[in-house]
Amino acid sequence: MLSRVIRAANKRLTNIWPVKFRRGRLSAPVATITFDDFPRSAWTAGGSVLERCGVRGTYFVSAAFSPERLRQGPASGIIQGLEYYQLEDLAAAYEHGHEIGCHTFDHIRVPRLTDLDLEESIARNADFVRDCLGDVLMTSFSFPRGAVNIRTKRLFSKHFAVCRGTWPGMNSGWFDLSLLRTFSLDPDFDQRVRLSEAIQKAKATNAWIVFFTHDISQSPSPWGCTPQLLESVVSQLSEHGIEILPMKSALARAGLG
Repeated sequence: MLSRVIRAANKRLTNIWPVKFRRGRLSAPVATITFDDFPRSAWTAGGSVLERCGVRGTYFVSAAFSPERLRQGPASGIIQGLEYYQLEDLAAAYEHGHEIGCHTFDHIRVPRLTDLDLEESIARNADFVRDCLGDVLMTSFSFPRGAVNIRTKRLFSKHFAVCRGTWPGMNSGWFDLSLLRTFSLDPDFDQRVRLSEAIQKAKATNAWIVFFTHDISQSPSPWGCTPQLLESVVSQLSEHGIEILPMKSALARAGLG
């Protein structure tokens, strides 16, 4: 019981303790759609939704889910029923103007590793992305599985302009760029979030509202959503005049990059 209380207290402290605090200069709200791990459907289905709506998102990539790495594990390249990106999907997303962000090389819970190990993971993932896409510099980071502590917030903030976790909420006024707040687009989204109210709050406070999801299908995993939900969120944001930008572009719009 005591250990659970301590873990909960540490998690809350991590999420409220600012490491890279900056005051935003947004004159209007912006939104960002992000995909963690890059399941193939995030591009084949999710990318189709974004393209149809004329917006671009951010895909957080880990070499752990690349075809070469997966061939060393499950022979099918499928983990828990999900197929992950092919190299041509990664290239297509980048060529269509979507941002490629870092998700570590090994898709690890970063608090478990030393700073030296984490530095190596960042470097190896950067090498992987450059080998696939050319001279691409990743400026956005997402913590795998949302696992983070103050030490790792500090470390990753030195390497990336902005980092995103899984702590719920939106970002306005003063931004902690070491751990942007976000909303999870998952099967329980409609029960947990009143999107119309969130949009009105974002407009009233000129907030940066970030969403994250995983796979996109009619039968999504607990971390993914349906194409209909994704399209509904994108459409409602657009109908209310909220521009949808990749993380690096939204960061620049906020005057923080």
